[in-house]
Amino acid sequence: MGKSEVALLLAERIGGEIVSVDSMQVYRGLDIGTAKPSVAERVRVPHHLIDVLDMTEPFDAAQFVRLAREVVEQIQARGRVPLLCGGTGLYFKAFLDGLGEAPPGDPVLRAKLEGIPLPDLLRELAERDPVTYERIDRHNRRRVIRAVEVIRLTGKPFSQQRASWGSTMRMTDDTHSYFGLKRIAADLRERIGARVDEMFRRGLVAETEGLLKSGLAQNKTALQALGYRQVVEFLKGKRTLPETIELVKIRTRQFAKRQMTWFRRQLPLRWVEIEPGQPAVQIAERIRMVLAE
Repeated sequence: MGKSEVALLLAERIGGEIVSVDSMQVYRGLDIGTAKPSVAERVRVPHHLIDVLDMTEPFDAAQFVRLAREVVEQIQARGRVPLLCGGTGLYFKAFLDGLGEAPPGDPVLRAKLEGIPLPDLLRELAERDPVTYERIDRHNRRRVIRAVEVIRLTGKPFSQQRASWGSTMRMTDDTHSYFGLKRIAADLRERIGARVDEMFRRGLVAETEGLLKSGLAQNKTALQALGYRQVVEFLKGKRTLPETIELVKIRTRQFAKRQMTWFRRQLPLRWVEIEPGQPAVQIAERIRMVLAE
C-alpha cells in the first residue's frame, strides 16, 4: 500500500479526481517502472497527467504547472475535488509557490556540458554551489547539468535561485490541505525491495527494450527514471541482472531518503504515520476525517 492507493480510496470518498504529480508517468510506455495506475484504477477514479507525452517529447516543471492548473480548474468546474498525488517534489513546489527565477536552458551551453564527464561536472558544482551539491541526486546527470548550466549562465549559485519562488497558490492558504505519508525505515526498505522484485517479475527488462526502440535513449529526462536507467546499463552489458536488481533497490532507497528530506524542508506537510501492514482504507479514512473538520 502506497500513496497512490490511499489517494484512490480517498478520492472515492470525497468525490475527487487524481492529478498525477510524477515527472515520469506523463510518458506513454513508462508503465512498469513508474508503477502507473492500472486501467481498472483509472476507471474507478479519473486520473490526469498520465500518458500525455510520447517518449520523444521533453517535459519540465513549467509545462507541468500549465497543464496541472488547467486540469484543476476543469475538475473544480465539475464540482469535484482535485487530489494532487505523486513524488516529484519540484512539481509540487512549482505548482503551489510558482516557478523560480532560473533562466531557460541554453542549447549551446547545454550541448557543451553534456560532453563533460559527470565527475568533472560534480567537482564544479561542489566548488561553486556546495548547498546544491549536497542535496542533488549526483547520479542524475540531467539534473547536475541543469544546475551547472544555471550557475554558468547567471554567475550565482543554483540553490539561491531555486529558493526564490513566486507567489501563486501559497501553501499557507487554509483552503488547501497537504499530507505526507511516512513509514518506519525497516518497513520502507522491505516494501522497496518487494516493489523492485515485482517490477522485474512483470517484465521491466522487456519494457525497457521496447522503449529504447521508441526513443528512450534520446529522451534525457525519461532515461534518468529509476529502474530504466539501470536496466539500460544492464542491456549494454555493464552488470548482471541480479546486480542490476540490487542496484535498483539501493538507488531507490537512496532516492526515498533524499525525497523525504526534501519534502520535510520544502513543504509544510501534515505527516501521517503508517504502521507496517496497516490497510490503505484506514489511512484514507484518517485523512478524510481531517479534511471534514
